[in-house]
Amino acid sequence: MLLDSAPRDSTRRAGASARTSRLLDSAYRIGALARHNTILRLRDPGQMISYVLMPMVLMLVLKPLYVRAVDGGATQVATGLMVMFSVFAISLVGNSILSERTWRTWDRLRVSRAPAAELVVGKTLPLFVVMVVQQTILLVYGCLVIGLPVPPNPVYVLLAIMVWAFALLAIGAALAAVVRSHGELSVISDVGALTLSSLGGALVPLSLMPEWAQIAAHVSPGYWALSMMQAAVRGDVAGALPSAGVLLVVGLVAGAFAARRLARGWGRGGPM
Repeated sequence: MLLDSAPRDSTRRAGASARTSRLLDSAYRIGALARHNTILRLRDPGQMISYVLMPMVLMLVLKPLYVRAVDGGATQVATGLMVMFSVFAISLVGNSILSERTWRTWDRLRVSRAPAAELVVGKTLPLFVVMVVQQTILLVYGCLVIGLPVPPNPVYVLLAIMVWAFALLAIGAALAAVVRSHGELSVISDVGALTLSSLGGALVPLSLMPEWAQIAAHVSPGYWALSMMQAAVRGDVAGALPSAGVLLVVGLVAGAFAARRLARGWGRGGPM
């Protein structure tokens, strides 16, 4: 029995060591891609700065209107603009991937040892951090300046921000694997951002919208993001979980779609 168990233990240790080695290699490749894209992003921070400053200004301007129009107006204007300006991250991640196609460097990445899933993660990870920082800054600003109630448990809000960032970046990666040019991406992402956020109740409270819009809002990720964010601010875990589940499913489906298309070479600079 002892002689039989020794080879099994050795095999298990070897298997565990191999898995650990593969995980370390994967983390190294993702880290290298993330560092490269972080450098590119830091060289042109204009968009990131504007997506922080613009909602701050709009919060100040629109706060009196929202406070008079609806109960909890400070919460509505702060969380609504947080969601609205985070949607523009779709264009950031889309341009990040589309630039590789324009530069004809995506095929070089594809022939490396990194699978498509690692390439997508490496490209989006810096933007994920940017989005979390942006939303955190706006949340603190909303509490200190706009009158947003201080969340009883900030961890819930942080988790909500991370779920929303994951869903948005996955949608942006999927969009980048479909469009053919930066102009096409700009039109789709800008119009889509305004449509998703406004239809979801980010600009106008859902209770003030027409009945057809209130029904159609449920197909917008912005609706689920706003619902999740407001529930997290209240500390309502039960209210935030369904919306978080919907956004996680959207993110997983969009991310899998993007990885599959890019793995098959459909992300090349030519026609898709």
